Amino acid sequence: MFTSARRLLGTISAGCALSAAVVLIPAVSAAQAQLINLGACNSNPLSQPFAPWGDSSSYELAPGGDFETSTWTLSGGARIVPGSEPFAATGTLGSFSLSVPAGASAVSPSTCVDAAYPSVRFFVGGTGAVAVSVVYDGIAIPTGLAVAAGSWTPTAPMITTSPVLGILSGGTAHVSLELTGVVGSPQVDDVFVDPWMRGG
Repeated sequence: MFTSARRLLGTISAGCALSAAVVLIPAVSAAQAQLINLGACNSNPLSQPFAPWGDSSSYELAPGGDFETSTWTLSGGARIVPGSEPFAATGTLGSFSLSVPAGASAVSPSTCVDAAYPSVRFFVGGTGAVAVSVVYDGIAIPTGLAVAAGSWTPTAPMITTSPVLGILSGGTAHVSLELTGVVGSPQVDDVFVDPWMRGG
């Protein structure tokens, strides 16, 4: 009976603690929101590259994200190859794309992110799969997986961890994007970041 009473008290205590946490979360979130810069980190031009697929959000091109010049750090067989996504999402039809066969990886130049940079989206072609991560302070944080099934197609938007990174670094953070070939030999082109993850 004594053991049952202790278990009951423990359950009640745990429930109270959980309830308190639920009550405190909004207050903590509100306080953290004061630490996050909701404006864009830079003044890079925005466009709506995925409008033909029903996505009216405004995006900016990630650094070197069109792969027309080799600014990413490539390893494990990743390389710039002829051929580009055919939709001219950057406003100009490109000539090159990124090949990331299984085991290969490519890391973008560092760029500024904050709570205004919640998603990344790009075009994928060939066959296979590409894992996407945000690299912050040397740590790769998984963001999503893009599957290539032949012809060029846009990926789904992948949510980044920029709000968390913004809090940890006082509002803004410098991060890189890492693309890693998981299987097959997929190609990637025109990597975009959505500053606000909203239409228009």
